[in-house]
Amino acid sequence: MNAPVANAQAKMLNATPIAFPCSSAPVTRVTQVQTYAGGKEIYTPGEKSGTFYEVEFGAVRLHRLLSDGRRQVIGFYLAGETFGFEADRTHAFFAEAIVPTGLRSFSQPGSGDDILKLALRGMLRAQEHLAVIGRQTAVERIAGFLLDMANRQGNLDHFDLPMSRLDIADYLGLTIETVSRVFAKLRASNLIKLQSVRCVQIQDFKALASLCA
Repeated sequence: MNAPVANAQAKMLNATPIAFPCSSAPVTRVTQVQTYAGGKEIYTPGEKSGTFYEVEFGAVRLHRLLSDGRRQVIGFYLAGETFGFEADRTHAFFAEAIVPTGLRSFSQPGSGDDILKLALRGMLRAQEHLAVIGRQTAVERIAGFLLDMANRQGNLDHFDLPMSRLDIADYLGLTIETVSRVFAKLRASNLIKLQSVRCVQIQDFKALASLCA
C-alpha cells in the first residue's frame, strides 16, 4: 500500500467516530473512567472478549509471550484510540497500562458497520506495524516509529513517548542497546532533541522521513 493511500485511510478511520445505533443486541457503555496504575494488567490471553476500550488518558501496551519466553509487543494505544477488538471469543494478547491510564469500556457494537470499522482500524494498525518492522535497518525502523508517534499525537514537533526503550525494542524487533544507540545517533545528527527520557522533539521532519523513504 503506498504512503498517500495509507495516510488517507488512517486519517479517515481515526476521524470517524464509532456509532452505537439501536439494535437487538443492546450496547452498554461505561461512562465512568476506570483508572489503571502503570504496569497493571487490563486483560490476559484466554479471558473472555467482547468488551472494547477507549483510552481517555495514558497509554496501553499489547504483547504476547513467544515460545522461547521472549516478549513481542504488538502495539501501543494512546489517548483517543480504541483496542480490545477480537475475532475470537477470547483475548489473544496481554493488555497492560504503560503509565497511569484511564479507560472507558463498552460492549460489542450492535451493527456490522461498527464492527467493520473496529476491524479496519486494527488491520491498519497491524499494517503500520509490519511496515515499520519490515524496514531493513534499525535507523529506518526507529525513524518510522517516531514519525508514527508524532502523527498519532497531532503531528506536533514535540511529543511524549510513554513507553520505555525496552518496549520500543520489543515492538521493533531490536535490542534495547540498539534502540539507545540509534536515539543517540539521531540526536547527534540534530534530527531529534530529547527534552527528557520520554519527551522527543523532531527538529527536521523532512530529513527524518528521508531515512525511511
